[in-house]
Amino acid sequence: MKNQICISRKISKVLVVLGAVLFLFATGFDSSAAQKPNFVFFLVDDLGWRDLGCYGSPLYETPNIDKLANEGMRFTDAYAACQVCSPTRASIMAGRYPARMNTTDWFGAPQPSNVGRHWTRNKPLLPAEYEEHLPLENITIAEALKEAGYTTFFAGKWHLGGKGFFPEDQGFDINKGGHHRGSPPGGYFSPYNNPKLTDGPEGEHLPARLAEESVDFLKNQSQNKPFFLYLSFYSVHTPLQARQDLIDKYRQKAEKIEHVGPDFIPEGKRQARQVQDHAVYAGMVEAMDSAVGKILAALNEQGFDKDTIVILMSDNGGLSTSEGSPTSNLPLRGGKGWIYEGGIREPMLIKWPGHTEPGSVCNTPVISTDFYPTILDMAGLPPRPKQHLDGVSLRPVLEQTGTLNREAVFWHYPHYGNQGGSPSSAIRAGDWKLIHFYENDSYELYNLHVDIGEQYNLLKLYPEKVKEMKSKLETWLEKVDARFPSANPNAG
Repeated sequence: MKNQICISRKISKVLVVLGAVLFLFATGFDSSAAQKPNFVFFLVDDLGWRDLGCYGSPLYETPNIDKLANEGMRFTDAYAACQVCSPTRASIMAGRYPARMNTTDWFGAPQPSNVGRHWTRNKPLLPAEYEEHLPLENITIAEALKEAGYTTFFAGKWHLGGKGFFPEDQGFDINKGGHHRGSPPGGYFSPYNNPKLTDGPEGEHLPARLAEESVDFLKNQSQNKPFFLYLSFYSVHTPLQARQDLIDKYRQKAEKIEHVGPDFIPEGKRQARQVQDHAVYAGMVEAMDSAVGKILAALNEQGFDKDTIVILMSDNGGLSTSEGSPTSNLPLRGGKGWIYEGGIREPMLIKWPGHTEPGSVCNTPVISTDFYPTILDMAGLPPRPKQHLDGVSLRPVLEQTGTLNREAVFWHYPHYGNQGGSPSSAIRAGDWKLIHFYENDSYELYNLHVDIGEQYNLLKLYPEKVKEMKSKLETWLEKVDARFPSANPNAG
């Protein structure tokens, strides 16, 4: 009798388990969903919109990143939240516009109190006061993932604050090279003079070293615990330094490329490069691409490729009007430090295995604040709407199932840029972009669909559109409690 009861109970358990399995299959259960995806995020410093082969560069060779584009989605209208680095980096970590956090300039730029020692001391306006670190009260995307069981790794450029505000203070378990400096203190070859990165053999190349550190991290990861690898390159920021073999290669290649028109044209009081022919910069781009390739290869070798989401983005536009003016963003206007498209429109790629169609292209405007909610959504984690106030999940466009519920994206830069840009705010809504320059209280209106180069100011032709967009911009500035430049009593 007891044996019959035991058998009956066993049969009942089998039937329950079988029923549960059948239910899961019937409801479309995906067994892989039980394991959270890994993330590899490449942030390239100062990489211009046209600095990759997959974005049309006639000179720079980026086979590894081009392959990534063929395996995922390429965005044509992706934006950094600012035309200089630290504000955009903060927007990625926090999911908020720099204006909301008052992190509106690169950390180390002049404050209104010390502008007297800066080259902008006689400009008509004093810059707005800004925070010189990413405020700790923000729960970063690294902290959110760490709370969810992720191992978090950072390598490269941080530039979001000094002691007490380093990557290890903002959610990263491991930090290889991230500190307060915005450029590599010892240059791109060892000795690096970096307090967060030990020197390698003399002459070791920084991009290769950061790739090596990242690969070592991957080799030590378990298949059962998800990871977030954030490689924030110092490349291709100044100083302009590359391996000699790559410099020689691109000097020869550049000589064979014919171009029509001037090498430079005026942009404000500066000159903007119009052709990509800088051999050293080209070498820097290739070295960065090679580093990306080593990490992507390691993902495959370690068996992580099917479960890893790969993201690549730049923090601002390519440097075209100062400090060597090494690249051209043509057909976009301007470059790093400018509110024109060349300063804020970026190359952006996302590979989400099983979700993004290989080789797909997205023309929807997106911005760097979107990464935070998107990553949470991809990981199956609940949103944090009180934190990522200014981002939306890109899942609908990544899976091509819908559109984004957003009317416009915004910028606010109440400072003078080292590259020639001046205090400004801007809004893009649909194809329309309105810019407000504070120095002379002037506006410019462009239709980016027909004028991606922002050559034709339509301000006088569309007064109602100007009124509408001006109202939206002013409402947004008030909503985020933006700070503004002020009159300079020493202007001259």
